[in-house]
Amino acid sequence: MYRSVLALAIATLLTPSSVAAQYPEIDAAVERILPEITRIRHHLHQHPELGNREFETARLVAEYLGELGFDVVQTGVAHTGVVAVLAGGKPGPVVALRADMDALPVTEDTPYPWKSTVRATYLGQEVGVSHACGHDLHTAVQLGAANVLAAMRDELPGTVVFIFQPAEEGPPPGEEGGAALMVEEGVLRDPDPEAIFGLHTLWNMPVGMVGYTPGPALAAADQFTIVIRGTGAHGASPHLSADPIVMASQAVTMLQTIRSRNMDPMEPGVVSVGLMRGGTRWNIIPEEVELQGTVRTYSKEMQDLIERRMHEILAGITAAGGGSYELEYVKGIPVTINDVALSTQMAPTLAKVVGEENVRVLQPATVAEDFSYFANEIPGFYYRLGTLKPGTTSGNHHTPTFQADDGAIPVGIRAMAYLVWDYLEGGP
Repeated sequence: MYRSVLALAIATLLTPSSVAAQYPEIDAAVERILPEITRIRHHLHQHPELGNREFETARLVAEYLGELGFDVVQTGVAHTGVVAVLAGGKPGPVVALRADMDALPVTEDTPYPWKSTVRATYLGQEVGVSHACGHDLHTAVQLGAANVLAAMRDELPGTVVFIFQPAEEGPPPGEEGGAALMVEEGVLRDPDPEAIFGLHTLWNMPVGMVGYTPGPALAAADQFTIVIRGTGAHGASPHLSADPIVMASQAVTMLQTIRSRNMDPMEPGVVSVGLMRGGTRWNIIPEEVELQGTVRTYSKEMQDLIERRMHEILAGITAAGGGSYELEYVKGIPVTINDVALSTQMAPTLAKVVGEENVRVLQPATVAEDFSYFANEIPGFYYRLGTLKPGTTSGNHHTPTFQADDGAIPVGIRAMAYLVWDYLEGGP
């Protein structure tokens, strides 16, 4: 399924197409507001907040939208989210935009004079907090698009719902949050958007370029915990044990055969063990060993296959080793799928923002994004914004040295505003 969808989409999107007219009014408005939006981005970057704790960020967003004269500005959605509605002066469809606002428990190490020095408590530990994934830029870009479109509302042929989402990186343990809770609370109803757009920085793509993946774009992210139980013994008497360390070691190796021997070689997927914990002393064979890890897939069929094979592998290994097992398999964020028809419709819009030579059709990535909860309800188009300043380097997302250059801000605003306008008018 994945291969056929991707091949069809790429073939369609790479066929020659006419490029629609530019929007000089949007371009002029972006230049006008750019200094203000850049200052907002710097402020957000210097004052990051963790998921479900974006109190000051949400206040800034709501106040800014209120000053723009939005029809509706709702706060407290999914704890700290903000949702605003802009009704155009002309009848037309309803479309939604989404930006995430939360930061990460990462201590920043960049040369920015406006870098974060914020400290907070996360999982009982004091940590540095920073926008190490670019959500400050996402929020600033969407505020910029709101400003541009609000100034042109009399000519706007439809309605735009602006969703400023908390906790994209996941809510704190024991709390609900993020896109799933926003959907549950009705952000896609009254008015009902018929499509949604979202962007994300891309650390190694130069400023001035954008990219997207038609069809399955970002992986589903599942988590598993395995407990393998045996019989403990003195390390000098292994024959008296049912050794859970041996069984766990075999399990780690055999789990890799799911990817290599049970999945189609052309089907992407990941099975990774990230934690192996057991034992208390060098000469004691323990009673049990715990494994934890992640699974990344692009379809429900592969999710189900991997979970089933994990049970079969663990059952066989522990039966042979004289032990037993427990498997907790948690299906987390679902796969992010770019609607192929919507991608086909909107790809030429990206081309007229940055030029066809600066638009990339990207391979699917194994990271996960809870934008998927929105895109599971209505057609979604999620694209990547180049943020690497030429001649510089940046750390990967979620690292202390991650940098997203201000030069990406006008590109992001133009892309969002152009996408909205073209969609509401019926296509580029």
